[in-house]
Amino acid sequence: MNTTDRDPQLWSQAQARGKFKSQLLTFVLVSALLWTIWFLTQRPGHHDGFPWPIWATVFWGIHLATRGFNCYGLGDGQSWTEREYQHLLRQRQAGRR
Repeated sequence: MNTTDRDPQLWSQAQARGKFKSQLLTFVLVSALLWTIWFLTQRPGHHDGFPWPIWATVFWGIHLATRGFNCYGLGDGQSWTEREYQHLLRQRQAGRR
């Protein structure tokens, strides 16, 4: 499929979702690595220290959650507006019948 044959809005949304999935995979792999390093560098039998990977996991996770909400229309104002418009349009069309 040529780039010119694509719907620009759908193509943009597909690109954003693909980028999000790539970032999510990176997050999971890097977080697993950080937690593994933390676990392996603790003294044997002494895991009472504060887990430093928590900071990267929590703040990166919040950032990713926000991106995910935006990519999948849960946090994007435009998507909510579009949904409401479609709802009102269906109501109007149902009233004409």
